[in-house]
Amino acid sequence: MNRSGRSLLGAEKKKVIVLIAILLVSIVFGGIGHAKDVELIGAGATFPYPLYSKMFDVYNKESGVKVNYQAIGSGGGIRQLTNKTVDFGGSDAIMSDKDLAEASAPVLHIPTCAGAVVVTYNLSGNLKLRFTPDAIADIFLGKINKWNDRRISEINPGVKLPDMNVTVVHRSDGSGTTSIFSDYLSKVSKEWKEKVGGGTSLSWPTGLGGKGNPGVAGLVQQTPGSIGYVELIYALQNKMPYGMVKNKKGNFVTATLASTSKAADTNLPDDMKVSLTDTDAPEGYPISGFTWILVYKDQSYGDRTEEKPKELVKLLWWMTHEGQKYTEPLEYAPLSKKAVEKAEKLIKSITYKLSTVMK
Repeated sequence: MNRSGRSLLGAEKKKVIVLIAILLVSIVFGGIGHAKDVELIGAGATFPYPLYSKMFDVYNKESGVKVNYQAIGSGGGIRQLTNKTVDFGGSDAIMSDKDLAEASAPVLHIPTCAGAVVVTYNLSGNLKLRFTPDAIADIFLGKINKWNDRRISEINPGVKLPDMNVTVVHRSDGSGTTSIFSDYLSKVSKEWKEKVGGGTSLSWPTGLGGKGNPGVAGLVQQTPGSIGYVELIYALQNKMPYGMVKNKKGNFVTATLASTSKAADTNLPDDMKVSLTDTDAPEGYPISGFTWILVYKDQSYGDRTEEKPKELVKLLWWMTHEGQKYTEPLEYAPLSKKAVEKAEKLIKSITYKLSTVMK
């Protein structure tokens, strides 16, 4: 074969290689481009918002799927899921029988992590305080209204407490953080249970209302002599003090990842609708709770195509597996092996037109 023939043959080979490369690129990036067309919408709890912000940003970069999550409170998340205006809700509260009836179809509670609700306050002097269950209940009932009240002083010997009015700060919106906090108070105080009770929205006996964990944290910071409750990460991010709480075994425990995880060391039901408050664990922090992603078990409602449930299931699997590595750096307790196994079964039970989505 002469030189011109060999040149033509070489040119043809190059064309074939280029065409194959173009085909491979179109297959790979075509798939990613298709995933980018899918946007998942969620709304709900502010409790896990710092974690979800990180998770959803990383997941978008890894998968191309955009996840738009609005932190509007657990009550709002449950409401929007019920109205089917979002693909998933975020909640720190287990849906009530009334909520489930309004949803009119089975809703799954898929845990993503556990967190602690802390009692934070605004007092000068960088005081590290201790609280008993009855003292917390009486403060939020409005029965203890001075910081140097005998009941607070006796718990904190040697601490110089100011002769200052106590200003209670609570959530004004429907809140899973409130649900955890009020569930705890209902367990440790008969008077609280009878007069106020538990739930995402309460008729508060006293205090100022702030929207979301950020709203409560902001009000406490702005109001000398105030006391409120926020998720641990909000206290840490804002360098706010928070108290040790006496647990059921009589130990004063500081909210940490370890003490939160120990609170979750309990029997877990298959549906994962379980309260962690007032734990029996000797070293467990008593105001702890799971946070959940809420989804309809059957995804074939409205005009949903099969693509959305597929991407939703992939996201949920990632959050309960690879995404768990982002929990501890943001002061959330990761799911235990047992909790992950329960979550896997729930995710695998999601269906679309009577067929399981995860094959």
